[in-house]
Amino acid sequence: MIILKFGDMVIAVASLVIIIFIFFPLGLVLTAALGNVGFELGALVSAFLSTIIVGYIYAQKIWEENRIKTIAQIAILFTVLIMFMGIMESAATADWTPKIKEEYMKANPGATPSASDWYYIEKFFLTLQMFISVVLVLALSFIGLYIGSLLKKPAKS
Repeated sequence: MIILKFGDMVIAVASLVIIIFIFFPLGLVLTAALGNVGFELGALVSAFLSTIIVGYIYAQKIWEENRIKTIAQIAILFTVLIMFMGIMESAATADWTPKIKEEYMKANPGATPSASDWYYIEKFFLTLQMFISVVLVLALSFIGLYIGSLLKKPAKS
């Protein structure tokens, strides 16, 4: 049974705050240089770097408890927060539908999906994007927290 402590939630939220401060400048630079790929790359790199930083800052707390279990709990909570951000982004962004239609028609020239088909195609595309994001963020946050906690050994008591 997973029991989250308030401190785990604070660490996950700290990761989310730090990711924003890292992603903004990194996203600007990489998007300008690489286009859409730079935006996605900036998001992944900033998620990884923020969890390394948070793992380093909260290393003492991570080392005091069962380290792997604590890191896993924080990584899962951080991933859930990122997932909610992704859901809000999908709901707030109205221009993803033409992009999905363009990509689908490029992959399937001559196809004539009905309105119902388009609904499921778009739903599938957004679900796939969310799945990929969740898997990547979960893996990167676990690895980042683990590396960050290793960089700062606990104080001897």
